[in-house]
Amino acid sequence: MMTNPKAKIVVSLSGGMDSAVCAALAGSNFGADSVAALHISYGQRTEAREQTSFLGICERLGIHRRLIVRTPFFRAIGGSALTDDQISVPEAGPEIGAQIPVTYVPFRNAHFLSAAVSWAEVLGADRIYIGAVQQDSSGYPDCRPEFYRAFNEAVRAGTKEGCIRIETPLIAMRKSQIVTRGLELGAPFDLTWSCYSRDDLACGSCDSCVLRLRAFAAAGAVDPIPYLSPAAVRDFS
Repeated sequence: MMTNPKAKIVVSLSGGMDSAVCAALAGSNFGADSVAALHISYGQRTEAREQTSFLGICERLGIHRRLIVRTPFFRAIGGSALTDDQISVPEAGPEIGAQIPVTYVPFRNAHFLSAAVSWAEVLGADRIYIGAVQQDSSGYPDCRPEFYRAFNEAVRAGTKEGCIRIETPLIAMRKSQIVTRGLELGAPFDLTWSCYSRDDLACGSCDSCVLRLRAFAAAGAVDPIPYLSPAAVRDFS
């Protein structure tokens, strides 16, 4: 009887393009059988659509060890356009990332990482990939390199063996470089979802959609997901 091999790496897989590239990279570096994929449903507007993307990406990449965790307290806390229906998702402004937008979910990535570290301890995995990006981003504070350096110190001090390492392989890359790398790795961009406000057709106008469209255009590639208006795609081609 074949035994399930030990996980080497946990990937925080939201279902977006950056995390999908991280998952493809983990599979390339360690083999799909050594990858464990974690998805957090936190009450965001596109929760169901992102979970569908997570499952599809895992299936396409051959990642069979999966865990979906729900953290409903983000919706109770509110304060973000992604989790509070009383706050509208804004259209992208001329300078994305110039200030922290209302789509920031307060300290969200700390909770994601805590769940990932806990699972990694149980699985015996010694590293975690998360698709944080600093450049070409909305400027969220929990996507900065100094946040991950500090969090790694907390993981070292607060875990049994102190050997789990959080890695951010995309953090210094431009979005167009992430698209190019994803295409090289065979990342399933057609299954990913980035839109903040819709789960049927991407709006093409929120920060996340605009950053994604710019990235594909700069990489000379076609974004395979459907958009509400074909003009959204043409504007960035």
